[in-house]
Amino acid sequence: MNIGNTGFSNLPEIVKNLMIINGLFFLGTLCLGSYEIDMYKLFSLHQFQSQDFMPHQLISHIFMHGNFTHLLFNMFSLWMFGRILENMWGGKRFLIYYMITGFGAAIIHILFVQYQIFEISSIMSSNQLESVNQNSTIVNNVKVTTTFEMKKLYNLINTPTVGASGAVYGLLLAFGMLFPNSLLYLYFAIPVKAKYFVMGLGALALFSGISNNPTDNIAHFAHLGGMIFGFLLLKYWKKKGDIYF
Repeated sequence: MNIGNTGFSNLPEIVKNLMIINGLFFLGTLCLGSYEIDMYKLFSLHQFQSQDFMPHQLISHIFMHGNFTHLLFNMFSLWMFGRILENMWGGKRFLIYYMITGFGAAIIHILFVQYQIFEISSIMSSNQLESVNQNSTIVNNVKVTTTFEMKKLYNLINTPTVGASGAVYGLLLAFGMLFPNSLLYLYFAIPVKAKYFVMGLGALALFSGISNNPTDNIAHFAHLGGMIFGFLLLKYWKKKGDIYF
């Protein structure tokens, strides 16, 4: 199956504009910090218990990235898979898919973190919870030093989430379902069929999320959320007869 021209000249409008917006957000993060405007505070995804939570962050976090490598990897994936899907679906359907998978990633991530918050809170005293809540309302980071559980709860509430990775995982899921036998190359050398690559990514995200390594700052359940919402949306469109695979 011909999945389209792979050159940069065939970059469709929505993918191009998404890449530009992500680049501008990253540039704004670097430049506005010197003017004491904290883009991460405004646009990263915060938990409901955080004083910095705002509803628009369920979408805006998609355009924020932690560093240039994070941005580069996500934009490369958006370019690589997004242009194929947009050329196939058209700009409107592609944008709907991209934004819904990014939103879904935020929802699944928040639900998972809320479960962790509830689990830890249930074994803590009211005084401990009050101490964490008091520290969480202070703008400058205050170290919670009493117990390991209090530190973990504080970090769960106050650690923001950024990145287009959830939406990118949604794109990978769509590519794997639409072109299951296309070859992708791990490390640009090892050929793997797209369907196996996507299944492997999903399994790795699930395992990494469940293992809950305290030194791992990757939102694995956000990745899963992008894939889950992408799968549901593709099945819905297929049932309506809008797409075929």
